[in-house]
Amino acid sequence: MLSTDLGISVIVPVFNRADLLPATLDAILGQTLPPLEVIVVDDGSTDATPAVLHRYEPRIRVLRVPNGGDLAARNAGMALARGQLLAFCDSDDLWQPDYLATMQRMWVEEPRLRCAFGDFVVVRDGVWESTRKFAAAPAGFWDGLRSVAPDMSVFDAPIQDRLLDFQPFFPSCLVADRHFMLSIGGWDESVGRRVGSDFATALRLAEHAPFGVMHRALVGIRKHGGNFSGDVQAMNLGDAWILDHVLATRPAAARHAAAFRASAASRRRQALDTAFARGDFAAVRQIAALLPPQGQSARLRLKIRIAGWPSWPRRLAGQGLALLGTLISATRGRAG
Repeated sequence: MLSTDLGISVIVPVFNRADLLPATLDAILGQTLPPLEVIVVDDGSTDATPAVLHRYEPRIRVLRVPNGGDLAARNAGMALARGQLLAFCDSDDLWQPDYLATMQRMWVEEPRLRCAFGDFVVVRDGVWESTRKFAAAPAGFWDGLRSVAPDMSVFDAPIQDRLLDFQPFFPSCLVADRHFMLSIGGWDESVGRRVGSDFATALRLAEHAPFGVMHRALVGIRKHGGNFSGDVQAMNLGDAWILDHVLATRPAAARHAAAFRASAASRRRQALDTAFARGDFAAVRQIAALLPPQGQSARLRLKIRIAGWPSWPRRLAGQGLALLGTLISATRGRAG
């Protein structure tokens, strides 16, 4: 059972979020189960973030480090933490008041847990939307869960392969055993600062069990102008690179090698489609060079060929292909 005198250390990485940070800290400090400590790692902010943090001291502990990215900032905070459990919250996200109390209860119900993720919803302009991320999972994704309490379940075997098609586990929804997190190397900094870098750590955590799932959406992921997730092309390319990197560096991924490669190729094909629609033909050619020849549809091969043409016929062909796609979609819609 969790030792309540050790409690939960909350780690918040922040870089230039002076406008969003106060609401995040207020939500953390307003928990019904107060955290043992709140460690905010200022990742070299150049805006008013230091002044905002000063207003919250001494209720928070501030660590200032040279800018190295959110993965390194989380690891720096983790190295200072004293709690038996670690909770991570990005500087633009929000927790409902009973989030920590609910997540701590996961360890009461299943003391062997390594980590646990909660569900979340998107927050736009201060409004919490109703669509839960977990509800979007494909058929079979949650198969094999063992219930330990209402809204609380556990995977008793690794689920790494499931994350190749659907990844619902976000940093601000994670609570982990500190000793376990340290033993696996923390957040995977080897992937650098590319878009989607959290994916590598989610895959790392999914190698281990018991892996907890809390089905209540007590986390709000705020959408704003600073989000990177809106760039679908960059996200798909980043995820594909990470899949290649994980397969090349982690022995546990080897048994899913075919699935890893297929997922990486699928993400690159989607990125190529996005680049073509944008008229970014240089990117189309670059992405095409990374794709295996097998699995390429006639339509994809045509896009790759068009991307190599001179500008004016390429532009006309691209417009024609887009129009054809629209007509096909409309025809299918009427047929449906």
